[in-house]
Amino acid sequence: MFVKKYSTFEWVDFKNPKKQELTKLIKPFGISYHVLEDTLQVGHLPKLEKLPNLNFIILRAYSTTPDHKFSTISDLTNKIGFFYNDSILITIHQKGFKFLEDINEDMPDPESLMVKIVEKMLSTYEAPAEWLSDQMDEFEKDVFLGQIKKFSIHDLYFNKAKARVCKKLLLQTQTVLNQVQVNPKNLAKLQDEKETLSNLIHQFDEFLEDSNSILNIYMSSTSQKTNDVMKLLTIFSAFFLPLTFIVGVYGMNFSHMPELQHPLGYPLTLVVMVAISAVIFIWFKRKKII
Repeated sequence: MFVKKYSTFEWVDFKNPKKQELTKLIKPFGISYHVLEDTLQVGHLPKLEKLPNLNFIILRAYSTTPDHKFSTISDLTNKIGFFYNDSILITIHQKGFKFLEDINEDMPDPESLMVKIVEKMLSTYEAPAEWLSDQMDEFEKDVFLGQIKKFSIHDLYFNKAKARVCKKLLLQTQTVLNQVQVNPKNLAKLQDEKETLSNLIHQFDEFLEDSNSILNIYMSSTSQKTNDVMKLLTIFSAFFLPLTFIVGVYGMNFSHMPELQHPLGYPLTLVVMVAISAVIFIWFKRKKII
């Protein structure tokens, strides 16, 4: 825990606090135990709640490197709980955030500091959004430039899961920020953050749409290759099936088969087999099958 005193208010920050610490701190504010539990739940989603003496907000910041292959909210992000009024700002989080340590400028009131922290939290989503965009460029190169063997369904799955989680959290964050009421001096800053939020949502949504398109193209390409193989096998079968039939007939052990005694039986049979193959080839050509 650290306490930072400003000219008109205090900022109290808790990192991975114990229940006993929080209970002692918030007791003067009359905060219920159920609200306190929300701040300690690892996977709690963004929310806004009006309390008798405080405003209560939970938001989540992206807290891992963009290239990690995680797919759950608790693995990709960590939350910060805000309790604030005109005289105090309390922040509660399980994991340390460097951007909290980097806030050194003087703040006129708790609300301004809260808006500043929200700005820093939104900025944590910019790196994964850019990284996913770069990954999509690589996926498109692999699929469209004939490098389909390099394309990884495994990587695409984790990237889609990451984008889906981020989009979900940002949409809920957008709902929270739309409900937050701030002083007129902070309206412009909050509006900028809402615009940043909309841009981030659009980026993750665009990745999800592109990934679905890439996956469909990949599946179509794979199906096309399978169809080409089946087509080739069918063509070979069409050539060899009648020839195999002829060989099978003359391979039967019957006593009376006049062709076997004919002096030209063997070459005539070969000529018939070649003629059948030629007729099949010509038919395939006319039908533009080959």
